Amino acid sequence: MLTSLKIFAVNHQKICRMHINTICCCRIRTSFKRLKTCVPLIRNYSSLPGLIGNDVKSLHSIINPPIAKIRNIGIMAHIDAGKTTTTERILYYSGYTRSLGDVDDGDTVTDFMAQERERGITIQSAAVTFDWKGYRINLIDTPGHVDFTLEVERCLRVLDGAVAVFDASAGVEAQTLTVWRQADKHKIPRICFVNKMDKTGASFNYTVESIRKKLKAKPLLLQLPIGEAKAFKGVVDVVSKEKLLWTSNSADGKDFERKPLLEKSDPELLKETTEARNVLIEQVADLDDEFADLVLREFSENFDLLPAEKLQTAIHRITLAQAAVPVLCGSALKNKGIQPLLDAITMYLPSPEECKYEFLQWHKGDLCALAFKVLHDKQRGPLVFLRIYSGTLKPQLAIHNINRNCTERMSRLLLPFADQHIEIPSLAAGNIALTVGLKHTATGDTIVSSKSSALAAVRQAERGGKKNRQSSEEAERLLLAGVEIPEPVFFCTIEPPSMAKQPDLDHALKCLQREDPSLKVRLDPDSGQTILCGMGELHIEIIHERIKREYGLETYLGPLQVAYRETVLNSVRTTDTLDRTLGDKRHLVTVELEAGPAEATSVVPVIAYAESISEDLLQASQEVIENGIHSACLQGPLLGSPVQDVAITLHSVIIHPGTSMTMVSACVSRCVQKALKKAEKQILEPLMHLEVTVATDYLSPVLADLAQRRGNIQEIQTRQDNKVVIGFVPLAEIMGYSTVLRTLTSGSATFALELSTYQAMSPQDQNSLLNQRSSTF
Repeated sequence: MLTSLKIFAVNHQKICRMHINTICCCRIRTSFKRLKTCVPLIRNYSSLPGLIGNDVKSLHSIINPPIAKIRNIGIMAHIDAGKTTTTERILYYSGYTRSLGDVDDGDTVTDFMAQERERGITIQSAAVTFDWKGYRINLIDTPGHVDFTLEVERCLRVLDGAVAVFDASAGVEAQTLTVWRQADKHKIPRICFVNKMDKTGASFNYTVESIRKKLKAKPLLLQLPIGEAKAFKGVVDVVSKEKLLWTSNSADGKDFERKPLLEKSDPELLKETTEARNVLIEQVADLDDEFADLVLREFSENFDLLPAEKLQTAIHRITLAQAAVPVLCGSALKNKGIQPLLDAITMYLPSPEECKYEFLQWHKGDLCALAFKVLHDKQRGPLVFLRIYSGTLKPQLAIHNINRNCTERMSRLLLPFADQHIEIPSLAAGNIALTVGLKHTATGDTIVSSKSSALAAVRQAERGGKKNRQSSEEAERLLLAGVEIPEPVFFCTIEPPSMAKQPDLDHALKCLQREDPSLKVRLDPDSGQTILCGMGELHIEIIHERIKREYGLETYLGPLQVAYRETVLNSVRTTDTLDRTLGDKRHLVTVELEAGPAEATSVVPVIAYAESISEDLLQASQEVIENGIHSACLQGPLLGSPVQDVAITLHSVIIHPGTSMTMVSACVSRCVQKALKKAEKQILEPLMHLEVTVATDYLSPVLADLAQRRGNIQEIQTRQDNKVVIGFVPLAEIMGYSTVLRTLTSGSATFALELSTYQAMSPQDQNSLLNQRSSTF
């Protein structure tokens, strides 16, 4: 066996060692034996990518394919649109798995957590690597639930393209809008897959129209469905004017027929397809000048003569420019339409070299990677997912973390296969890697080869910034582009079963925080209790279950509470002096500042300095002054909630010689707290954007219930046979709403929530809340 490996690797790349998971080991050996005997290979669940059929390549090309053949994509959608089922079919048809997984059966590859399989939802994103017709696809299945929006955000940050999945009976839903906005923010090209065409009430035209209206996108119809709902049996390829029919005797959907549309057999379908193709050509010509010139020059009289390849190339350019989105359709559950979707991914979505990343010019081919996810493995410790933008990663490599300003050694390098991984000797730019041994790296950290290369990149950025009239701060922002972490809206206390278990709980929470940056943990200064802050009821519930299952701790959660904010309504100017003698040293600080409402919404305090503050003083103590202001705004005077939308202007700071900087920070903090107490205060409550889908018969009781919850209804839309109620409601009024809604509608209604903004409470509601809190404590 070892001799075979040596023969196989000669003339390519030396492999120091190859570790393969126990489950994979025998299958990999079988694959290499087949290589030796030149028997055609059959890809199975755990074989190395690239060993398919007679396509036997070098080990180097298997691990590091040409960058033009790489696709880094994500699957994104509203909850229950069929993301995970689509991913399962993709893995099966690509040869990655040998059996079809099902969400209801709890045996899917990407939903491998116990909670995911029990609940039938995706909680954390999972990465898988597979091949399709000579292309390497790194695919990430993302959650659809609003509580796990950060999972989508941090994955989109490192992807080159995305597939947006839609429920054909519902069209664009609440969370679809959210993930679409996230993709817009990161300028990610995407294609649309209208799923569940077999579902009762499915409507391709309705879904396409909702994409056009709600997402403000230009859909390019590359396929048309043959039948809808129970009559759905295949799709028509508009570009090539062919019909794709899946045979009824093929249980797994692998076998389908591709036939050209003929006047004799399909006159109506051919007419409809020809019209759709002509419309598509006109749309593409409007959006792409090069294609328009071609059409006007050679094919203006007869669009039928236009080659499919020319049209596909133009659609690729338009998709990359995000001028429009290709639309395909199918039914993942019924195994129809997935193979053409895979073809569209390789054909229309960009390779890493087609994506422009400004910060890469500063690195000049040196290693540059972004850590976008951390998992904790009991045997191997922290596993860090890295997107490699330039350079090459190798095991035992020392890397420098710019954000943490520390150097770490990576012990092993793996290709990600959901919860199973294969060790590899190197990985080049454009790929997604899984590393072992990085103990300090967290989500959003930028990784380079060394500190000197980081400094060289900063110098390059500053030089480039001067040429482009940009500041060095702008250059630094390009280098350290991380992930925006949303603020939590719920919190509760969490206690271990005994005080002896407190260190174990602290360790578990530290690990979970590193995995999930949207989870915040703080210590209540008054009671000494640990406070758990999360994005929603489900988020905190999942964390509680994970602590029990993964760390063996039976913790106790206090009642869920809403994370309010506080602000001030008028400006107040105060002075404070701190005079303290410690040992033989006297520490004396006098601070004068003004606190008032900020002009624009800001989560952190807006800090300004009066002209009387000297530059020398600011250089020496600006950092400690701002630390004092920030710490004072963490707890407001009314509820102890964070203070936002506040502006602090520092008028005077007098520091006695020999005074500790800690005392300066403490004095500033105390002065800010004094000003906040004097000012007129206001509580801000989280306002949620609510979307309820309900049958017409139950609309009245749902609207009456929302009116009692201080709901503000914006509009009522019609979606097929249902009504969609869209409005805003305070988070405090919506806790436990799912149970009430099920009761009101006999379990037929669904709803989606998303944080919209923080709004001021009315004086009556504010007094009621304060009285309730004072009676509790």
